[in-house]
Amino acid sequence: MALAIRVHEQSLSPDQAALRDEALLGFAASPKSMSPKFFYDHAGSQLFELICRQPEYYPTRTEETILRLAAANIAALAGRNVSLIELGSGASRKIRLLLESLRPARYLGIDISREFLHASTHRLAADYRWLDVHALCADFSQPLKLPAEALGGQPLAFFPGSSIGNFDPEQARDFLRNLHQALPVGSGLLIGVDLVKDRAVLERAYNDEAGVTALFNLNLLERIRRELDSDIDPRRFQHRAFYNEAESRIEMHLVSPQAQQVRIENRVFDFAAGESLHTENSYKYTPASFRELAADCGFASAAMWRDPAQLFSVHFLRRE
Repeated sequence: MALAIRVHEQSLSPDQAALRDEALLGFAASPKSMSPKFFYDHAGSQLFELICRQPEYYPTRTEETILRLAAANIAALAGRNVSLIELGSGASRKIRLLLESLRPARYLGIDISREFLHASTHRLAADYRWLDVHALCADFSQPLKLPAEALGGQPLAFFPGSSIGNFDPEQARDFLRNLHQALPVGSGLLIGVDLVKDRAVLERAYNDEAGVTALFNLNLLERIRRELDSDIDPRRFQHRAFYNEAESRIEMHLVSPQAQQVRIENRVFDFAAGESLHTENSYKYTPASFRELAADCGFASAAMWRDPAQLFSVHFLRRE
């Protein structure tokens, strides 16, 4: 029988006060912007899981195929008695591809969405009764203090989905350096990294025909409307996603087609016609540029796997 799930909390997850502060600052900025971490309330997490099933969205299925084929090699690199730490556990589908091969002593799921995290870790505990399951609700874009009882022997951190791409290059360095500080020497880091590729493939992935990514983007405004004292109307904004080749990133925006005013509490913000709220970046890397970034932050490359079409990569790094 699995041990009861051990839930660890850090006061870093973005609550209503953090959303308020971010919205007031972001709407007052020029250009207007908000962090993508505020996408992931319960509704946003569910919409993202639906995005992952859209035919245009190649990262999820491609990464899952890579992990399935490389599982034995990953297990050999990870070693015995490993503690598996998943950053951004979501629905925890990808981790299931590793559990049987690695047979870790324990699992720690870390996510920003408390409800979603608790549901996914309870499902894992029910399905893998031999596994010691831990859950940590935290904002892993900030420095992390990993609970000692969840680390055990040799930790392997798993950061799937090319979520590293949501950080700009300096933020990515901060994230990797924070993780370097949180993990003991010799720990592994298994990380999914989306690759530079044809613009059309990239732009289709973030503009699916079913409009799920648009709903996911607009849910940020729904969340502001639901959780804050605001008159914002998501129907008065449109989703836009495009590839910025100079910056090697997909950009997501919420565009106001017409001039309008938006109130959040007692503050009023003006949108000009065509002005947008910049909600997310998704940076794309070459294998060499990502290895260079990782080395800069104290992680040595041990292995890398790619799909035949060179759409996506999975790196195994070692914390030096």
